[in-house]
Amino acid sequence: MQLLRHLAIFFSVLLFSGIAIAQTAPLQMDEAFRPSLSRISATEVAVTWEIEPGYYLYREYLSAKSDDGSPLKLETPDGKIKEDPGFGSTEVYYDTARATLVSDASTIELTYQGCQDGGLCYPPVTKTIDMASLQFSNSEHGGPISAPASIASQSEWSAFSSQRPDFALAQDEVTTGVDGLLARGGLPLLLVGFVGFGVLLAFTPCVFPMYPIVAAMLSRQGGPLSPSRSFILSSVYVGALALAFGLFGIVAAWSGQNLQFALQSTTATMVIASLFVILALSNFGLFEIQLPAGFSNRLSSGGRRGGSLGGAAMLGFTSAFLIGPCVTAPLAGALLYIARTGDVLIGAAALFALGLGKGLPLILMATLGGKALPRAGAWMASIRSAFGFGFIGTAIWMVSPLLPETLVLFAWACLAVSVGVFLWQMRVVNASPGAAVISRSVATVSIAWGALLLVGVGLGARDPLAPLEPLTMKTEVRQAAREIAKSDFEAVASLQALTSMLGEASAENRPSLVYVTADWCVTCRAIERTVLPDDSVSAALDGARLLTIDMSATSSETNELLTSLNAIGPPTMIFFDHERQEVAGTRLVGDVTIEKLAASARAAKGTP
Repeated sequence: MQLLRHLAIFFSVLLFSGIAIAQTAPLQMDEAFRPSLSRISATEVAVTWEIEPGYYLYREYLSAKSDDGSPLKLETPDGKIKEDPGFGSTEVYYDTARATLVSDASTIELTYQGCQDGGLCYPPVTKTIDMASLQFSNSEHGGPISAPASIASQSEWSAFSSQRPDFALAQDEVTTGVDGLLARGGLPLLLVGFVGFGVLLAFTPCVFPMYPIVAAMLSRQGGPLSPSRSFILSSVYVGALALAFGLFGIVAAWSGQNLQFALQSTTATMVIASLFVILALSNFGLFEIQLPAGFSNRLSSGGRRGGSLGGAAMLGFTSAFLIGPCVTAPLAGALLYIARTGDVLIGAAALFALGLGKGLPLILMATLGGKALPRAGAWMASIRSAFGFGFIGTAIWMVSPLLPETLVLFAWACLAVSVGVFLWQMRVVNASPGAAVISRSVATVSIAWGALLLVGVGLGARDPLAPLEPLTMKTEVRQAAREIAKSDFEAVASLQALTSMLGEASAENRPSLVYVTADWCVTCRAIERTVLPDDSVSAALDGARLLTIDMSATSSETNELLTSLNAIGPPTMIFFDHERQEVAGTRLVGDVTIEKLAASARAAKGTP
């Protein structure tokens, strides 16, 4: 119980520290700097900004121009000298700022830029003043844009501001889910929301490997295991997993690196898959994986009656690296928030809550099902072997985007046949006639399915769930369909190139898709193999300009591209309409399905 007490203290400090700094979460641009207009004469106008405490406006970056593009002179008072890390020694305004201008133009474009003390710098904002009604008719680039690879410094924002892109992001992508939850209910709502996101993600393929791991952990505990002990063990496991998620965000912020880039790499995927294979071989009895005796004794001391709390915590912490590579919208949002604001504890608390939510179904499974797990005898060996097959299946699923489709289908076929043979033999040692019938029936189905998969290998099938699909497809339809491949995308090397390509598409009245990908992105390969070639996707993207940003080797140009697009990394798909405006609600991050991609593409084209 001492370990649980320490974990509770740490989590309390983590969460309440987040509450203490929640009030410093950065405001949106129009909230931090509130401009108003007043007329001095027929041609003279005054602009006054009400500036929130802790924010300041740059005098040097106040500018205006008339509707014909000619610059206008702004009369501004002296400001306060500030040694700014991004702009050097410059004049700024606190609390309030005022500028006057004279013009007989019908519209005036007013540009200004500000920062938060000790925090982020906003990109320049341009507002159009209608001189007749004396109102702001529209605004552009009104929110902070994040830097994905590191926390954006004010000098980085200065460099970005000098070449502001000529396209606009959807407002719901300029801010993150963290901002929205904080604005509506503060840190408590943020934590509850991310726990809910985690529960939903717990039923995705990324988290499936955790279930056999928890079951194997419980089944390896000697002696009877009550529901309360199962609850404690699984809670420690999930708490350590959630703690690792929180640390992901802290390490990403302090190191200035995107951990997804490392965790999604081909090397990392192969290493993790190899670990699953090793675990499977151990469960099959080929060898035993044991810690050094002294270390193992320390972990199990005090927990021999109900399982090792230290071992559960270690297993939970390391398990986070198995599900960490999956990029999801909540995960990307939390990392973007950390990158943009520097509020490491709030971002880490959100990630901790996300990991906790992913683990809640595991706790429920362990508490309700732990008592049913066998403890000794022939069944124990059979259950361990069953977990081994689960680990093999997880390894195949993880490496499937890296291997030829035929080889993947063959691997699933071998696994299905092996499971069937195992279940058929297991009925011999089964004392229950009813269980023997069930075992024999499942074995027959598994062997038959494996045989169908082998037939599918010969037919050239790609989907393990549809091994006979090549026999049912109409040849003429297959030949007529134009499948989209990665080679159909045009590479974007710089922000200037992206702006130019979007402009060309706009001139041709075409929407655009910007796809952030990388050679090491396992999820991207699955998208390119199973989603893009679909007929409905091809039809939805017909006429759109397809652009790709390759993050295989990061550089200052690729980081600048991600910054301008408010993207965290691959896989991300961003849809622009023919006016170079991102279509709200269409951005896809992480799990890209055929239905989601087709729907987003149709929205960008303005078709139902």
